[in-house]
Amino acid sequence: MCMQTYDIFKSLAIIIIFAKLFGIGARKIKIPQVVGEIIAGLLIGPSLLGWVDNTAFITQMAEIGVILLMFSAGLGTDIKELRKTGPLAFLIACAGVFVPLVCGTVYYMIFYGVKSVSSPDFIEAVFVGTIMTATSVSITVETLKELGFLKSKVGTTIMAAAIIDDVIGIIVLTFVISFRDTNVSLGRVCFDTLMFFIFSIGVGFVTYKLFQIIDSRYPHTRRIPIAGLALCFAMAYIAESVFGIADITGAYVAGIILCSISDSDYIARKMDINSYMLFGPVFFASIGLKTDLADFSLSLLWFSIGFVLIALLAKIIGCSLMARICKFNGLDSLICGVGMMTRGEVALIVSQKGLSVGLISPVYFSAVILLILVSSVMTPVLLKLLFSKVPKQQPVIEEH
Repeated sequence: MCMQTYDIFKSLAIIIIFAKLFGIGARKIKIPQVVGEIIAGLLIGPSLLGWVDNTAFITQMAEIGVILLMFSAGLGTDIKELRKTGPLAFLIACAGVFVPLVCGTVYYMIFYGVKSVSSPDFIEAVFVGTIMTATSVSITVETLKELGFLKSKVGTTIMAAAIIDDVIGIIVLTFVISFRDTNVSLGRVCFDTLMFFIFSIGVGFVTYKLFQIIDSRYPHTRRIPIAGLALCFAMAYIAESVFGIADITGAYVAGIILCSISDSDYIARKMDINSYMLFGPVFFASIGLKTDLADFSLSLLWFSIGFVLIALLAKIIGCSLMARICKFNGLDSLICGVGMMTRGEVALIVSQKGLSVGLISPVYFSAVILLILVSSVMTPVLLKLLFSKVPKQQPVIEEH
């Protein structure tokens, strides 16, 4: 073995140990575990201790981690729930994407100045808005469970809207990345995106039927998650190489294709083992490794504070207003907005993708991490406060 191989083993050992220790510590103080893993990467990375470098191998491992996370997210999609609250959730999700996208773009343009809509700076501004579109509902779900409102109308609407929100956000990301290439026209981007989803529907139907047959004959066997993982990687490859769509979109679609088969939970558990043991910690730690504090300045601090405030308010305003238009009462509308304001893995995945194609500087990861931290702490507090004002006679369906 060469020395370089030994260095890889050392780096992985350090990443796994520190990511897990800091992740457990974060969970103990009631903040997302991923925040602890990111901070671990920042600590052991070049910006501080310098124990681990962000090598090409680490980058490739992190990319696999992203793919697995999005595949798991697709597997966790509840199609029946989407159908039930679909129309309302879709409208709320659209508003939850549109308002932050516009606000984030305008904020970047005002803060840094953009010469014209045809300049590269404008694409960067739109990408900052794209980061703000992401929603992570995991913190909200835990709070809704605790309060007994998970199965209420507002609870199911929030969950469905969060899922749709991420799908729309990923599509927006695909468009933004495509626009970076000045040789690609809007018509071409729309056509490729449409063709990918038509392809996905066709392949998805055939694949779903095939997996149903395999699942009925060989339930709970390892060949099912292995085949599912192969589908995940194949769809990620086809999306990126054939249609020019972000590979994470392909992985997410692969998860949605399999989310309704009998063994979808079994596949998800097997994927979680890979993600939890190795690829997840490497991905989140790599965010910290890539975060560059050398260029952090007072100007960037002010930008980060404004970024967080606008991201939170834009999501609340957009979702609340649309919920009100959809005939929710004032309190439930506000609950929908607050429940949708948390950010997490998808915001990081979008940021990571932007970094990989040169749309964002590593120094801006600090703003994204701050957004995740603040939204994760504020959301449960605000939801508990708002639900305390819900009339006692409102029916609440408890979790069993």
